[in-house]
Amino acid sequence: MGQGYERKCKEDKPVVAICYDFDRTLSPDDMQAQGYIQDVGYDVQKFWEESNKLAWENDMDTNLAYMYKMVEEAEGNFVLNKKELAKYGSKVKLFPGVKEWFSIIREYGRQKNVIIEHYIISSGLREMIEGTEMAKNHEFEKIYASSFFFNDRGVAKWPAQAINYTNKTQFLFRIEKGILDVNDMGVNEYFKPEDVRVPFRNIIYIGDSDTDIPCMKLVNANGGHSIGVFDLDKKCKDKVYNMIRTNRIKYFAPADYRKGSQLDVLVKSIIDKTMTYEILEKYCEGNKREAETCLEKIVQ
Repeated sequence: MGQGYERKCKEDKPVVAICYDFDRTLSPDDMQAQGYIQDVGYDVQKFWEESNKLAWENDMDTNLAYMYKMVEEAEGNFVLNKKELAKYGSKVKLFPGVKEWFSIIREYGRQKNVIIEHYIISSGLREMIEGTEMAKNHEFEKIYASSFFFNDRGVAKWPAQAINYTNKTQFLFRIEKGILDVNDMGVNEYFKPEDVRVPFRNIIYIGDSDTDIPCMKLVNANGGHSIGVFDLDKKCKDKVYNMIRTNRIKYFAPADYRKGSQLDVLVKSIIDKTMTYEILEKYCEGNKREAETCLEKIVQ
């Protein structure tokens, strides 16, 4: 079953999966707009305008359009390979506290007897995210993001994966069941609730905008926790206000990942709640098993 695929088994401790968008969630701007677009000689706004126009005129996914344009504009400027993309990723600006956040939260979970796993679910580029310090330090359990197919010379030629706001949700089901490989059809198998590795109630989704709404809504509807973040420097909360009014998110906080911040306190409170809830859930499951065993003996 699943030979060659990456699968995770149910743990003897509760697992909390924290899932993050990347652009404007961990970083203040689109990753492509922090060096790459400028280096191919484009104004950032013009690049996105042309990319979106390409998508509109060809009934094309917007993520496929921007990836096509990246490949096209690299020609004659530089070789678009993994090393080059990782270099741009290493220069991406991050919100305060992001670099330290993942290990701090993981350690807090250990103290509470809870396993913390961090996942990226982004329409940005995996090859750029892999260039960040956090990825190099193996802070992410898995990076789900758009990515390129590279030819035998290592040059980006074609999209290998394009992740948009609706197909982001599939990765939540993969995380729930521990079936992480994007080609593993085992994600469609039936799991008894008690066999699910990460129940939705133990999933936290952190995002910033409309493109995160399907994931936020799915997490909310199944008892999980969705958090909208905003850039404190821009002092604009319109998006998070709208998302909380329409029940897309349960909470919002500034994109400040430093210890003691509102987001830090909020996520740690969710971990505390998870620890208590899972203790109660074990009691409940144990009582049910005992009752069922007793009834079976009576019937016999």
